[in-house]
Amino acid sequence: MSKKKFLAIYAKSFNWAGAFLPKETYEDCSSLYNFCRSVDDIADCSDKLSVKVEKLNTFINSFNSKNCDDEIITDMKRLIIKYNISDKIIFDLFDGVKTDLVDKLEFLSEKEIFLYSYRVAGTVGLMMAKILKVNDRAALLGAIDLGIAMQLTNISRDVIEDKISNRYYIKSSFGDLKNTIDIADKFYDNAFFSIRAIPLRMRFAIIVARRVYRKIGYKILSCGNFENYKKSGRIYVHNIEKIFETIISLFDLLKLSFVKKRADITVQYHRLINEDIDYNARF
Repeated sequence: MSKKKFLAIYAKSFNWAGAFLPKETYEDCSSLYNFCRSVDDIADCSDKLSVKVEKLNTFINSFNSKNCDDEIITDMKRLIIKYNISDKIIFDLFDGVKTDLVDKLEFLSEKEIFLYSYRVAGTVGLMMAKILKVNDRAALLGAIDLGIAMQLTNISRDVIEDKISNRYYIKSSFGDLKNTIDIADKFYDNAFFSIRAIPLRMRFAIIVARRVYRKIGYKILSCGNFENYKKSGRIYVHNIEKIFETIISLFDLLKLSFVKKRADITVQYHRLINEDIDYNARF
């Protein structure tokens, strides 16, 4: 598999924020995204389910191999060594993708959606935090919070698209959309104060990414009802909106220096995740 700039092609909100990172850090974040995107694409491609399962198993075997010649995997292994990233986090990500490799996926409990969101996105936030040289435990939890918040935003945005793929992460109703976005807001809020643990020259990029991605949820809510949501197509943040959110992020940067953190508002969700995942083994 050849190395591509997936971050610039597919993750436009992240790429926008990445412009505020030092070049070397941006390149490493891009390598991480290349890896995660490659895994995710296996679940989202149009192949038959049996082919997807085979592709994922091949990818995992290549990751486990000491003599892998896949450039994206070898680049990820470089990051693992450079930033002391636990393999357990990588296998959590693989487990998340495996969740999608079924004929029909339907979550019936809160625990399922939070565990899935940790695996496919909280893991990415955690690995990103490592690249940003974050080691404080509370801050690493905040990185997981931000990843989960963004995944809940994705789930809210893609209900119609996921239904076509026979995936039902939440019910197809505006009430369920609103509830999911409200919970995502708790994760966004809880993640905010952890950004203080990121070195100052990298901090602004994460503040921008958080604000721009959160905007997607607000745009979903502005649809007002499920019919308007269905008619809206894929919801994204336009460049002019990104510029505005970036300017507002300057005030967030100032706010971060003066405002004290409130009580932890996502602890009950992490308790559900911790029934299956030991964070301490990942930190």
